[in-house]
Amino acid sequence: MAEAHQAVAFSFAITHEGFDINYDQEVLNLVWNSGIRSWKKRLARANNGIRNGVYPAHIQSLWVITAIALGLHFAGLHVPFNLVNRLLINFPSNTINWQILACFLASLFVWLSICFTMRYTLKLLLMYKGWMYESRAPGSKVSLRTKLWAGAVKLFSSWNKPGLYSFQGSLPRLPAPSVHDTMTRYLRSVRPLLDDEKYQKMERLASEFEHTIGKKLQWYLILKSWWSTNYVSDWWEEYVYLRGRSPLMINSNFYGTDAIFMNLTQNQAARAANVIYLLLCFRRSIERQEMQPILIQGMIPLCSWQYERTFNTVRVPGLETDRIVHYRDSNHVVVLHKGCYYKVPIYHKGRLLRPCEMQVQIEEILKSTATPMPGEKYLAALTAWDRSKWAETRNTYFIRGPNRVSLNAIETAAFVVSLDEKPYEFDLQRPELLDEFGRTLLHGNGYNRWFDKSFTVCVGTNGRVGFNAEHTWADAAIAAHMWENLIMDDLLTDGADAPVMGHTWEYIFADDIDGYDENGNTKGIPEFQPPSPVHLSWALEPCLDRIEEATLAADKLISDIDLRILVHNQYGKGFMKKCRLSPDAYIQMALQLAYYRDAGRFSLTYEASMTRLFREGRTETVRPCTIESAAWVKAMDDTTKTIAERVTLLKEACERHQLGYQDAMCGNGIDRHLFCLYVVSKYLEVDSPFLNEVLSEPWRLSTSQTPHGQTPKMDLKKHPQCISSGGGFGPVADDGYGVSYIIAGEDLIFFHISAKKSCETTDAHRFADNICRALADIRAMFELHMKQNPTVSKKTVTNGSSSNTDSTKSN
Repeated sequence: MAEAHQAVAFSFAITHEGFDINYDQEVLNLVWNSGIRSWKKRLARANNGIRNGVYPAHIQSLWVITAIALGLHFAGLHVPFNLVNRLLINFPSNTINWQILACFLASLFVWLSICFTMRYTLKLLLMYKGWMYESRAPGSKVSLRTKLWAGAVKLFSSWNKPGLYSFQGSLPRLPAPSVHDTMTRYLRSVRPLLDDEKYQKMERLASEFEHTIGKKLQWYLILKSWWSTNYVSDWWEEYVYLRGRSPLMINSNFYGTDAIFMNLTQNQAARAANVIYLLLCFRRSIERQEMQPILIQGMIPLCSWQYERTFNTVRVPGLETDRIVHYRDSNHVVVLHKGCYYKVPIYHKGRLLRPCEMQVQIEEILKSTATPMPGEKYLAALTAWDRSKWAETRNTYFIRGPNRVSLNAIETAAFVVSLDEKPYEFDLQRPELLDEFGRTLLHGNGYNRWFDKSFTVCVGTNGRVGFNAEHTWADAAIAAHMWENLIMDDLLTDGADAPVMGHTWEYIFADDIDGYDENGNTKGIPEFQPPSPVHLSWALEPCLDRIEEATLAADKLISDIDLRILVHNQYGKGFMKKCRLSPDAYIQMALQLAYYRDAGRFSLTYEASMTRLFREGRTETVRPCTIESAAWVKAMDDTTKTIAERVTLLKEACERHQLGYQDAMCGNGIDRHLFCLYVVSKYLEVDSPFLNEVLSEPWRLSTSQTPHGQTPKMDLKKHPQCISSGGGFGPVADDGYGVSYIIAGEDLIFFHISAKKSCETTDAHRFADNICRALADIRAMFELHMKQNPTVSKKTVTNGSSSNTDSTKSN
């Protein structure tokens, strides 16, 4: 294995005989190729910038308009507004060349006018959100207004094939709700959590805030919403993520798993090589904007801003606040194995290495006899440490010498790959294996994940993979899209769909990837000996005590986390749709019932929704614990309530939940508005008892649905085995639960449940049992209701619901 070394590309000396010049031709070639690749990317970015700037118009249409202008002028006819002649007056002469230039400038003016008219017309159309509140269930009527709007949006969006960022200039800004509307929604959301006395107190605080300081704070917030692209996202990123001082591991980072029902190869090196290659192809599709933006209902775009920082990104620790650093390019990945860090080149002579060539590099690392330098094995524990302590250590021991060079290699890498020394196993009969799989991805051993990087790819010895992602750069939906694309491409490269591979490979641009051979190796023959990985060099002796302290802190965090991954295969969204209920609302109500039975009370519940219908939108909070959900939960254990009454109450609770989700997606949520008002109050140094009360409330039940089906290649009917079991995160509150779920199919749901062992009132395994019981009770209730009402049963089977909320979530 090649060790770290210094290379001199160019040197010279002056002697009495003249100049003596020496240079390394190979290194200079590397510099040349790197420069060529950089300029190609700059030109591609410039071309994409022009294309996106004029979307939905075509760049080619400029030449059509120019030809028309030339034809009209030289035919003796006037160009509109007589622009050509008006321009010629200001030119030195009236020769043919000047006339052609005048025609071109007049055409450019007309063309830009048309482009911006189309662009802002599309923006006005996308501001309409009435479609979100209209049911698309079979038999439901859509208003004429929405039909006309949909036709206009389709006309504009189908005019030209969009790039990844083509819609960015047409997406509307996130509006700031009125203080009165937010107060009304907030008070309604906390009613089931407070007794009469506490609720009256909260009403009084809310009214006082609305009619006093709230008006002033709102004025500043409206000004920010007019001036900035998004009035929430920059503050959310800074104050919720970057200013957080607690460790990223478990507290912030999240994980995602492999497609657990299939294992394409048992060869760790082969799977790692293919995954690296496919991720780099996904990176290339983002850079070239050849990946199309996600469109709800095939016409309404979601903001693509978060994709920009998927790769080549790191969160750099600071004493008071961290910062996100995104590098424009990276020509290497960093691989971590047995405590050693390796810089692995991914290009050779300007070409991206093929999987079979990358496998050679990975095998070289796996066969290496190199041992970690002092402190190197536990180095990554620093990224799992308190952020201020890690920043102080970084500023003291990593600002010069080999430590700075090696740390820079990690932070500038496209991403980090961890070759673990254990298998990732799954067996329905042994649920503890999947639990261990999740724990391995969530935190590993505390020092085999670089938690600062945008994501770390983890590869088990049996070829299964997963990832651990930092949360600041983007939300889970972006990482899920990347991972879903990876799983599907890895499946397709394995020859499962060889006849149709050409038109299903949307994001893969190589023509020589064939998956794995019968021995589990990547197919293909290397065209050359790929560049060897380089073992990074460290001088960590001065900070060994810091590394040891960070390792102990990481061990303490890990020993306190309890994770349970529940595979619920009794039924799934198929039965839920027969009940004419939104699957997401159905599951959220089950979680409310499970929590009430687990804790004996209701709690403030967080469900993440998106605001990507707006430019630079990220997330908003939906509050599933409502007056309606509380009434239904109590009715489930009330023997005086009939089955029909319980069913009616559940439907009302689900409808209220859907309304809350729709409000959140349309910019009418509660919590982001209150958060921004709080930030303004701190800037103005104004104390608000109401905001202090609101922001101090703990989220004891934090939930999130993992989206899937974001790529058109995801066809579960055709590839039922390729579904991932989703991912999870740690609990938000010390005495609460973190619950992530993925509706994986008609009869399959995965729940990732986390809690802290140090809390005596929570238990992840007990809560999983309560979820199973709640889901079983709801099913039994509906089956009995259908049995008692045969006409209702036939109607529900015939007219299964497809809700607005679920269609937008799955996209």
